[in-house]
Amino acid sequence: MFDAIVQGVLLGGYYAMLASGLSLLFGVARFINLAHGDLALLGAYLVLALVRRFGLDPFVATVPVLFVMAALGWFMQKWLFARTMRGGILLPLLTTFGLGAAIQNGLYGAFGSDAASLGNHIGNLSWDSFDLPFGISIGKLPVLTFATAVMALGALQLLLSRTRFGRALRATSQDPEAARLSGVDAERVQRGAAAIAVALAGLAGVFLAMRSLINPYSGPAELIYAFEAVVIGGIGSLWGTLTGGIVLGLAQCVGATVSPQGFQLAGHVVFLVWLGGRFYSQGTRGTPWHRRLLKWGSA
Repeated sequence: MFDAIVQGVLLGGYYAMLASGLSLLFGVARFINLAHGDLALLGAYLVLALVRRFGLDPFVATVPVLFVMAALGWFMQKWLFARTMRGGILLPLLTTFGLGAAIQNGLYGAFGSDAASLGNHIGNLSWDSFDLPFGISIGKLPVLTFATAVMALGALQLLLSRTRFGRALRATSQDPEAARLSGVDAERVQRGAAAIAVALAGLAGVFLAMRSLINPYSGPAELIYAFEAVVIGGIGSLWGTLTGGIVLGLAQCVGATVSPQGFQLAGHVVFLVWLGGRFYSQGTRGTPWHRRLLKWGSA
């Protein structure tokens, strides 16, 4: 049981990395990107393509891919998301749903339907572990994933609290119109937030491909996990995203000790119980989700 708890905490780091971009984009642009999981898979497959084509180390190949993903997020926000948001709530959801389908079929056309992984390209890291007292072993890759998630969240914390862009981002999240009147280019801030969100999704996808098999249609499942982690931790809460990821990871790993099917079932049950408890305790008194982004700079 103790081993399951440790593994759950480390798994929560991956979920936090994946969910932070989803939460950030919703907090600033105020829409849910249903293609978030597919964008994570796109980042993973881009790294895989560089590894196969040029023989690069996966960690080296990740660096240019993150810049590509950030640029993709910037241009999607400028030419796609911003325009669809003018049509109300439903149009952005339909647009991102279609974008996810397009990415899935594009990956299928480029890489086929066979499962792929980066695990066989990272050497001993995929199975090596730290040996702890009492016969407990912790994989080095999960530890690296968790540490990377914490560093990414810490970098976001510094960005939001110590930089001019971070202050503009928080102002845009609170009231875009007031931010514009104060001289803030709200559209540019939203594009910057989308660039960060998509880059974080790509980074999470790379770590997913290192720890497990992926296929072009794995994105929707990752979107569900990210959404559950965001809701449990609180949309717009920086370290709450990490908390939500850890809660979800703990539920899944502890559930897996009961039965193989318990991995997914336990996570979904905890999400539903948590969501029901939030509705019951707060009712209509809760703070609007997009305003909770203000906590990112002061958490």
